[in-house]
Amino acid sequence: MPEYDAVVVGSGPNGLAAAITTARQGGKVLVLEGRDTIGGGVRSAELTLPGFIHDVCSAIHALAVDSPFFKTLPLGDYGLDFIAPPVELAHPLEGGDAVFVRRSVGETAAGLGDDARAYQRLFGWLTEHSNQLNQDLLGPFPLPPRHPLLLAWFGLNALLPAVTLAKLRFSGTRARALFAGMAAHSIMPLETPATAAFGLMLTTSAHTAGWVYPRGGAQRIADALAGYLRSLGGEIVTGQMVTSLDELPPARAIFLDVTPRQFVALAGDKLPPRYRRKLLGYRYGPGVFKMDFALSEPIPWANPDISQAGTVHLGGTLDEIASSERAMWLGAHAERPFVLLTQPTLFDPSRAPEGKHTVWAYCHVPHGSTVDMSERIESQIERFAPGFRDAILAKAGMNTQAMQAYNPNYIGGDINGGVQDLRQLFTRPTLRLNPYSTPLKGVYLCSSSTPPGGGVHGMCGYQAAKRAKV
Repeated sequence: MPEYDAVVVGSGPNGLAAAITTARQGGKVLVLEGRDTIGGGVRSAELTLPGFIHDVCSAIHALAVDSPFFKTLPLGDYGLDFIAPPVELAHPLEGGDAVFVRRSVGETAAGLGDDARAYQRLFGWLTEHSNQLNQDLLGPFPLPPRHPLLLAWFGLNALLPAVTLAKLRFSGTRARALFAGMAAHSIMPLETPATAAFGLMLTTSAHTAGWVYPRGGAQRIADALAGYLRSLGGEIVTGQMVTSLDELPPARAIFLDVTPRQFVALAGDKLPPRYRRKLLGYRYGPGVFKMDFALSEPIPWANPDISQAGTVHLGGTLDEIASSERAMWLGAHAERPFVLLTQPTLFDPSRAPEGKHTVWAYCHVPHGSTVDMSERIESQIERFAPGFRDAILAKAGMNTQAMQAYNPNYIGGDINGGVQDLRQLFTRPTLRLNPYSTPLKGVYLCSSSTPPGGGVHGMCGYQAAKRAKV
């Protein structure tokens, strides 16, 4: 008889989600983690100076709050507390100007001038119907869709390139720049079809769930998931790197929170040749270059109101951001890269010594890049916050190779587990009726290389475990 109902390889949010889903159904579960700490993309550590807690990978977690699966879990009972900044997002422009996304659609629209009505009409509607859309979009594409007319309306806008939708919907520089920054989370050129979907979904999440911080760092998400899993009887073993499926104890189901390339290595010659070729043809996307800063004081933004925002997009106009994202796709490094930045200690002082601050920032770079982008990231911050460099006490950078070394799922620095374009958005990693299943009996993939893709939401693991019916 199998020793376990399920063995899970990898303790990221998706792996833990698969484990919890199985355990809630009464199954006996074991989670194996190769690193000494659990968490995958939600880990925190002292990366610069003692006492300065930085999020190693993800930092802002709107999808965690909006996740249909996480909403069913009592994570607050296990120490998870989200902090909502006064302003969800700031997008600085030249001359001290800035665009702000607030929780209220109306208040956000009021700052967009002539585009106020267009913004209110678009995101008011999406916010009103966000729960229904999430049911269809945060998982494998349902056939038939649960809300076909709603999804059709969304698709008419979402399948467009972000640049096209921004110019169709908005006439002014401010709204177009704001939408470009949102869509750039896709890590694809903004001229690519369906990049508008990322801008629509992320902006909507700012109005519904909010772009929040876990108090104490991203590690608290993993710790809360693990605490709940243990309360259900689940076991977690760290420091045990799995290199072959043969190393796993007997189980009715095996869930792999790994990407296709890693699965090929784990399975060896067990995979059918045709399926193996498909996995080897899976496309990984551009990577990220990440910077962490320890500061003596808050960032001195040219517009002081930016300090009220939890997230800041540094990239200027739509054309500038589109140019930056196009460059990394073509193997180049933008002189003025689009930078995503957070300063969590403004709202969570527990992460640094009294009066000091941490900053988390990254930009997109070509797959596998080893170019040091630290100077360009600092210049982009200094551009909108003169005097920023004077506040730096220490800093640490991670190129794509360092990111992959820290989290093996980040192949070439790709934090989304593979390109999320139309070819790989709903059919990741290959076209199968059950995208989580594999030709190996009882073996399932549950990483961000399965629907619905990247993000801290646990839906890949949840859907995999539900489809497995352990």
